[in-house]
Amino acid sequence: MSTSEQALVTLLSRFALSFDGAVLGAALAYATVRTVLKLTASCSALNELRKAPYVTVSDLRHIVSDGNSEQSESDRKLVVVRGTVETRSSVEGNWKSLQPNVLISQESGDRAVIIQRTQVCIFNEWKGFFGWTSDLRAIFGRTFRKQESTSFRTVPFVLVDGHSTYSDFVVVNMEGSRHPLPLTTVYHQLQPVCATPYTFLQAVFGHEYPVGVLDEEKILPLGKNISAVGICSFENGVPVIKSCSDFPHFLCEMTKDQMILDLVFKTKFLFWSSIVLGSLTVGILGYSAVRNWNRWKQWRQHRRLQNSRNDSTTSQLDSSNDIPIYGDFASDDEAATVPDDELSSNVPDGQLCVICLMRRKRSAFIPCGHLVCCERCAVSVERDSSPKCPICRQQIRSSVRIYDS
Repeated sequence: MSTSEQALVTLLSRFALSFDGAVLGAALAYATVRTVLKLTASCSALNELRKAPYVTVSDLRHIVSDGNSEQSESDRKLVVVRGTVETRSSVEGNWKSLQPNVLISQESGDRAVIIQRTQVCIFNEWKGFFGWTSDLRAIFGRTFRKQESTSFRTVPFVLVDGHSTYSDFVVVNMEGSRHPLPLTTVYHQLQPVCATPYTFLQAVFGHEYPVGVLDEEKILPLGKNISAVGICSFENGVPVIKSCSDFPHFLCEMTKDQMILDLVFKTKFLFWSSIVLGSLTVGILGYSAVRNWNRWKQWRQHRRLQNSRNDSTTSQLDSSNDIPIYGDFASDDEAATVPDDELSSNVPDGQLCVICLMRRKRSAFIPCGHLVCCERCAVSVERDSSPKCPICRQQIRSSVRIYDS
């Protein structure tokens, strides 16, 4: 790790632990809230999945009410349907079935309803001869730079029972679905990139250069048995199943029992994660609150003690009627009340106050012991919010008058 990266890590650590860990506690609190929200959604999805009927395509009409009119929200039921993938054109029973709408894989030649082609460019990372880019900046830069291209093709398809006659089927509506799909990999190959003058310049002056392209093709083939979890309704007398954003699955190879086990494991993991994060959050925020509260009480006590000392010093000076304590510099009338041996005309240069240069040094600061100010200027210094000695800049507690023998 370079020096700049170490400095960045140190800065982030200090920021996280600032205010006695309050920033770190706030970040953990945010993570805890996010985990609790995910736990709530997972528990709700688990309960709904347990209540959802697990049926075949032929039994779907008995579960969901049929009707030509618009259905209410109560008629739209969550179901788990198990069936075989088939194109919609092959089950419609009209002239469209003469030309089945199906996709053909370019690599394997399999018939499918979904084809996803992904090409990922792989880079070899190094700093090169003139590439002094740090690793952290390379990671952040690579995060925001797109390195892969994906093409996604699909045709309308349905789920059937797998019999020879497709009298019963359910249409799969893929609109708005962002759930993972049960695709099968049929092509996976790494193709090297031919060296060019441009790649040579990238290797010399940059910190990465392309070395290969990973080409991958995945399909959803015909005849594959899958399960569909979603909201089922009838549109023009045809059953249609749509994805539900509250569930982590839409089309998958698992059965209902397997999906329940998967959600149970996820729910338990989120539950214990929320407990651990919540405990850490309470502990860190509690420690930070106690530390900052004690620090504030100490500061307030120090201010009260300082004000009481200033008040006592002021009362002593007022009772002695020696030197006025208000203002920064004495007026002509005030200077007239000062004894002759205290005026600047009668005091050697080495004995004058370093602040006003008008009166003799009479007050020594505690604890440093420097005798550099007159009594009036010493009181003015003590009244500051953070009183410090004008010579050594050390924090002072009070001052004491020095008398000649």
